Amino acid sequence: MTSFMNKTLNATGIEDQTDDGRLHWPAPARNKDVILDVLREVLPGALTPGGTILEIGAGSGQHTTHFAPQFPDVVWQATDPDPLHLKSIQAWFTEGGVTNAAKPLYLDTREHPWPVSRADALICINMIHISPWESCQQLFRGAGEILSGHGILYLYGPFSVGGRHSAPSNAVFSQSLKARDPTWGVRDLDEVTALAEKNSLTLDKTVDMPSNNLSVIFRMRPA
Repeated sequence: MTSFMNKTLNATGIEDQTDDGRLHWPAPARNKDVILDVLREVLPGALTPGGTILEIGAGSGQHTTHFAPQFPDVVWQATDPDPLHLKSIQAWFTEGGVTNAAKPLYLDTREHPWPVSRADALICINMIHISPWESCQQLFRGAGEILSGHGILYLYGPFSVGGRHSAPSNAVFSQSLKARDPTWGVRDLDEVTALAEKNSLTLDKTVDMPSNNLSVIFRMRPA
């Protein structure tokens, strides 16, 4: 493993990049284990042998490389719209010896049809607050189209509820995001749930996570 690193800048601040293209972000290193604990609880009932877990906005690939080996009977399909991220994801797979992850694919939720037509579960971590609201809308549209009848959609990130932030730091964070891009910002769970209902998904539960984040689990409604 190489130790050479460059410094690059992304939407969440300074990140490290090794000379094989792997991006090193601090957030996945901090939250990967607590997220995995929730995924181990909620995913098994949705998965079928040989099925697909689709990850939207996989970013650096650190999450995927950590999660995929824990679900060896399915294929983990990571996607991202950024070519730099796609390179990093593949480099992480190679470094980690991941055997049940497919080649990462370009996917922008706003562009239909998606390159994946069917999935048992859809995972989206720390994306909807650093992308336009349209990306969130189209995320739910795509989820409603491709998830199997027992499928789930898992979101992770900061949320307000009923227009109120769960902590002052989340309000400050949302304002800082909007200062960078007025189409960004912490989303309200009530509005996100309304999107889900329009696309055949029902809120199953939320799980409080560290640093005032939530795991939010939606399930497909029975036909």
